[in-house]
This record gives sequence, structure tokens and C-alpha cells, in this order.
Amino acid sequence: MTDFENVTLELRGHAAVITINRPKALNALNSATLDDLAEALVEASTFEDLRALIITGSGDKAFVAGADISEMAEMSCIEAEDFALQGQEVLNGIEHFPAPVIAAVNGFALGGGTELAMACDLIICSSNAVFGQPEVKLGVIPGFGGTQRLARLVGAMRAREIIFTGRNVSAAEAAEIGLVIRVLPEGESVLDAAIAMAGKIARVGPVAVRLAKRAINENVDSALPVALAAERTLFALCMSTDDQTEGMDAFLNKRKAEFQGR
Repeated sequence: MTDFENVTLELRGHAAVITINRPKALNALNSATLDDLAEALVEASTFEDLRALIITGSGDKAFVAGADISEMAEMSCIEAEDFALQGQEVLNGIEHFPAPVIAAVNGFALGGGTELAMACDLIICSSNAVFGQPEVKLGVIPGFGGTQRLARLVGAMRAREIIFTGRNVSAAEAAEIGLVIRVLPEGESVLDAAIAMAGKIARVGPVAVRLAKRAINENVDSALPVALAAERTLFALCMSTDDQTEGMDAFLNKRKAEFQGR
């Protein structure tokens, strides 16, 4: 395990787990925590044979309760723009992390917490999770990508309603509107569920998974002919990998594939 000041990083099999570790502040994101998160992402990317990354929060009250208001309150316009840029760059690093990223949301994920979760590929949450973009209640708007990612995930009109009112979104509603992929029954560990999901991902072709993530993330907003052309290219690229040879040979010979990630 690697301990940063506000973040921990550990390896669980083929999955890395990054935990935001500021429980007294409900894991709120300040500049120092964003720096730690950026460093943890870089270190996680160096792990050999990494198949998935999980991001969660310490304790059972909060994933990330938001950005740190005590730090933001006295920012100038220039300082606020720099802070927003820092947050956006870190979250972009999560979105473009080579392996799939799973958000294991345990409790409050408000403001920057929802934005952090939405930068991940998959979101699962505990039954007591609460999402929302309440920034308008503080006289500001989301600054870490909330206005853009929420609209892309749940539709522009629903995103407007959530952001304009600043209301909370329950775990059940988050599942209903497509913000999360799974809500865990009360008493089940969201981290354990995320590790189990990472295990499923680890058993399939890792190069194919990385290329599938790239195909989706880089082309989801492209015109369909452009996106299909990109998909064809990445599909063809798979045919040059050892994983493709192994996967198809295993299928034809009715055995379990042993992927090496190359």
C-alpha cells in the first residue's frame, strides 16, 4: 500500500484501489487531495498486469462529500479558474485511464463527489448513497465537469433540473436515470462488489477491454460514420495481439483462455 497525505493506493489482485482518505472532512476534495489523486493515478498506471482501477472513499458516510468549501470561499476569480482546471485535469486523467475505472460510492457523493464518480467508467453504490450537484446553493456552478458529464449520462433536460435546483438524488433514483449501474442491498460492501466486478473484467481480454474503452470514450460524441470508422480500426488492431490469438484458440479448443494482456 502507498499512503499519500490524503489518498491511499493498494493492489488487490489485478485491481488497484484508490481511497480518498479525509474522513473528518467527509473526503472533500481540496487542492492537496487532487494532487495526491493525480500522483496515485500515475503510480497505479505503472502496476504490472493491471486490469481495473477502483476509486472509493474512506468510512461509510461519504465517497466524496464535495469540493472543500473552506478552501474555495476566499478564492479570487483567477484562483477559482485554476482550481477548476486542476479538478478537470485530474478527472480527465480518470476518464482516460487505460484500464476500466469503477467508482465504489459509499455514502454522500455531492458536487465534486458526483463529478469524480461520473469520470469513472462504471458507478456502483451503496443503498445509502446520495448524489447531486448542489453548487447553485452556494452561488456557483459545478466546476469539475458536472454540467457536461451529467448531461451526457442522464440527458440534458434531466441534468438541467438536477443542477438548477441543486437537489439530492437518492441511490434508487440514480439507478433509475442511468447515473449508476448497480445499487447494493443494505449491508453489502460496495468495495467488495467493485472488487468482484473488477475480477470479472480481469478474466476477459485486457487489450480488448482497453480498446473498447477507447472506442467508446473517444467517439461517443462523434458522428456515427466517424465513430464506426474508429471502431473498425480498433477492431482490426485487436487482430495483431496475442490476446486475440489466445482467446480464439481457447474458444475453438473448448478451454479456458489465459490472457497475458499483450
